[in-house]
Amino acid sequence: MNNQIWMMTSAFDQLNLDEILDRAAEIGVQGLDVCVFRKDGTRDDFVATHLDYEHFGPKEASALLDKFNRARLRLSLGAFDNLIGGDPEQRVRNQNHLLRLIRMAHLLGGNENDVKVGTFVGYNHELGNQENGFQKNLDEYARIFSPIIRYAEDLGVTVLYENCPMEGWRSAGYTSTFNNLTGVLAARKLMYEMIPSSAHGEIYDPSHDVWQHVDPVEVILHTDVKRLHRIHVKATRNGNNVYWGNMYPMQLVDGELARRAGVPTCRHEWDRHNYEAMLPGFGGSDSMDWRAFVSALKEVDFTGPFEIENEAALSKGTGNMGAILQGFKAATLYLAPMLWPLTENGYQYDATGFQELKQPSNKDIPVMTMRELAG
Repeated sequence: MNNQIWMMTSAFDQLNLDEILDRAAEIGVQGLDVCVFRKDGTRDDFVATHLDYEHFGPKEASALLDKFNRARLRLSLGAFDNLIGGDPEQRVRNQNHLLRLIRMAHLLGGNENDVKVGTFVGYNHELGNQENGFQKNLDEYARIFSPIIRYAEDLGVTVLYENCPMEGWRSAGYTSTFNNLTGVLAARKLMYEMIPSSAHGEIYDPSHDVWQHVDPVEVILHTDVKRLHRIHVKATRNGNNVYWGNMYPMQLVDGELARRAGVPTCRHEWDRHNYEAMLPGFGGSDSMDWRAFVSALKEVDFTGPFEIENEAALSKGTGNMGAILQGFKAATLYLAPMLWPLTENGYQYDATGFQELKQPSNKDIPVMTMRELAG
C-alpha cells in the first residue's frame, strides 16, 4: 500500500495558497484538498477560500496545474454547505456554487487528473419534520442533484459527499442533530440507487461514525469501493455520556435547573455528543483502531488518498500555527508505517511513480446556474 497523504486546506484559513504549498513541502504530503467556499456564505466554522472562483478560466486552470506540478502535488476542490435545506435563497446560492466548482474541476482536467469536487447534501427540516420525512429528503435530494450529477458526468467530473451529520448546524434547542443526509451509510446507498451515475461517490470520514458508536471497519466492508474516492483522516475521543446515553444528543435545558440537579447540558451547538475532535497520533489515544481500519481498506483494494482534516482541539482549535503544523506532521508520521514501504530512511512514500497533472485540452465553458440547468 502506497497511498498518498493529502492536507485539507481549511486548517489554513489565514494563509494564501502559495503559503500553504510551502507548508505542504515542510510536512511532506503529496496533495491538497483545496477549500473554495463561498466568500459570502453563512458558515463560520472550518471554512476557507483559496481560489478565486469568480475569475477562473482556462488560463487560471493551466497556471494552477503548473504550480502544483512544480510542487509535485495533486489536488481536489471542495465546499461544504446545505444544498437541499435551510434558507431558500442561500440553498440556491450553494447549488450554484457547486456548479461553479464542477466547472473549475473540468477546466483542471476533472477525472483525468483525479480532480474531484467535495460537498455536503444538507437536510431539509421542513420536510424532515413531516411523516416519512427522511424519504421526502431523499426525494428532494434526487430532484436537486439529478441535474447536477448529470452536468458533472457530461463534464467528466465526479462529485463526492462527506458523511458528517453536521451535528452542530442548528441551535442547541433542537432535539435532532442530524443535519446532512449523507451522515449514515444507508442514505448513501439509497442515494446511489436513486441516481445510478458513476459521477458521484464519497469522502469517508471515520470520526463521524465513531461518535455515533458505529465501527468504521464494518462501514468500509459494507461500502461499494467503486464509490469510495477519499478518506478523511480525523480522530474522535469519546467521553462517558452516562447522563444522556449514547443514542441521543445532550439536550438544552434550563442552566440553573441543570446545575441544581448536577446534570451536564450542552454549552453550544457543537457540544451535543460528548466527544473531542482529535488527530491520530497527536495529543493522546483516540477511540478508533486505525490499523484495523487501514487493513480493511487494503482488503477492499482502496487506492485513493488519505486527506488530513485538521479540526483537532489541540491543533487547529488552538489557533497556533506551530500546533497546527505539529498536528499535520504527527498524523502523517502516525499513518506512515501503515501506508508506506519501509526504506533505509524509515517509512517513506515512494515518489518514483509520481504522475504530473496533465494540461487538459478543455475549452472554456460558461458558468452554469441551476435556473439555466433546469431550462
